[in-house]
Amino acid sequence: MKLQDFLGKQEKWNFEAIGQDIELSRQIQVLLIGLGLLDPPADGKFGPVSATALKTFQELTKSGENDYLGAVTAKNLIETKSEDLPQPPLKLSSSIASRIVKYLQLKNYQIFTGARQYNIVYIEGMNEDWTLNDDAPNQFNDRRIVIEIVEGVPKIVNHWQATTEPGSYYTYNPMNPGGAARIKFGQYKAWAVGYHGNADRHEALIQVAPITVCRDFNKDFQRTGDKLDTGLFQVNQHWGYDAPVNDIKNASAGCLVGRRREGHREFMAIVKQDRRYLANNDYVFYTTVIPGDDLLKTVPG
Repeated sequence: MKLQDFLGKQEKWNFEAIGQDIELSRQIQVLLIGLGLLDPPADGKFGPVSATALKTFQELTKSGENDYLGAVTAKNLIETKSEDLPQPPLKLSSSIASRIVKYLQLKNYQIFTGARQYNIVYIEGMNEDWTLNDDAPNQFNDRRIVIEIVEGVPKIVNHWQATTEPGSYYTYNPMNPGGAARIKFGQYKAWAVGYHGNADRHEALIQVAPITVCRDFNKDFQRTGDKLDTGLFQVNQHWGYDAPVNDIKNASAGCLVGRRREGHREFMAIVKQDRRYLANNDYVFYTTVIPGDDLLKTVPG
């Protein structure tokens, strides 16, 4: 039996009946995992945990079907996306995690709530203690951040030293005749788990959808006045080969780069625990890149 077989029919299966159909149980579990209501794996064993997750889904979608699976629940399971589910209200404070989320709200960016649905954010020109720096060129002076919002409360899962900009080497020796790529501030759904590099090949988030970059044709390390270019540019999220803090070297031609190998491995381990990735290894992650000075000015502490 499949969920599609319930559509337009008067079938009513109680949870015990679901549990006796491994194929149906697994299909329901896969969908509930994708919605963030159930932890993997989808093992086809429809026990109390799976039943509770299905009941929660029915309540959230107001199916009107209590303690059984019918056409309404089946249709909702097939069609509902995680962003369609009502979310608990955000409980924001003066913490840096809340301030970042407030900024994302003001920009009308997508914000993901719920356990293990991670928000990846890069803040340009910000130190580890959340103070601003001068955002000098050719330095790892930005932050790579992972935020999780559980029961409405944002928290920083971890954060690392990073750069959102190309270093001097690729600014003066651009891979594109239009100039080095510097990602335009904003939010993009554009990265999936894959591998970066050849000689030092490693797991990373690989660009799989278009983003917009500013082409630094005049090599002034600024976005101002630069021509915008939208497309696939292999702007990946990878490690910076443990390059010095004050010298990006050739670690970035415009990618989003965490300086240290160890920190990057931590980053990848976290994002690979995202519920949506566990449900679908081809999941495409959102990432947001924002200027630190605008964040602190717009959302003061």
